[in-house]
Amino acid sequence: MGEVVNVLVAIAVVVFVVRWATSSKDTPQEKSASSVLGFRPKNVTDGMVETVHSMFPDIPNDNIRYDLLRTGSIEITTNKLLERGFLPPPPEAYYTLYPRTQPPAARPAQQQQQQPVAGSSKSKPTPTLIDRYNLKDRVGVDTGASEAPEDIAAKSSTWEDDPKKREATLRERKAQMVLAARQRLLAQQQKAEGSS
Repeated sequence: MGEVVNVLVAIAVVVFVVRWATSSKDTPQEKSASSVLGFRPKNVTDGMVETVHSMFPDIPNDNIRYDLLRTGSIEITTNKLLERGFLPPPPEAYYTLYPRTQPPAARPAQQQQQQPVAGSSKSKPTPTLIDRYNLKDRVGVDTGASEAPEDIAAKSSTWEDDPKKREATLRERKAQMVLAARQRLLAQQQKAEGSS
């Protein structure tokens, strides 16, 4: 019976020494983070959070940071997002260590990026297909554009040996299809105006 007590005391001393040795390596800040979060947080940089956020802009930064604190790996967090489609929000205790990120500060930057695009679209309209394929001179001329695209493709579906001829044939087919689509659109608009 005395031997069993000695073994139990030895095991208890070993467990106590191991816990003391491993807990002494933690800084007071790590101890508090571990006790608040309930797990030992991994090292997470802003670059890691930004990398995941750039792939999934709809996920809040706090959710990403919390998951990265748990996993410590961009790949694991990304796989969770791909599998689940979301990351759970961090608990309130998380915000005592990591203050909330400011989404309003991020939004003006996005709006500043979007405003020049909106302003430039007003000053410079998007080119139409007629402009893109330089078909302004052919708009008023009836070039058989009322034909169906299938008829156009069947008419010029012979294979040319010369690459330049093939390119010219393809360009002509595109032009005819754009003109045919324009004719159909104008006909639909006239029909709509006539019915109303």
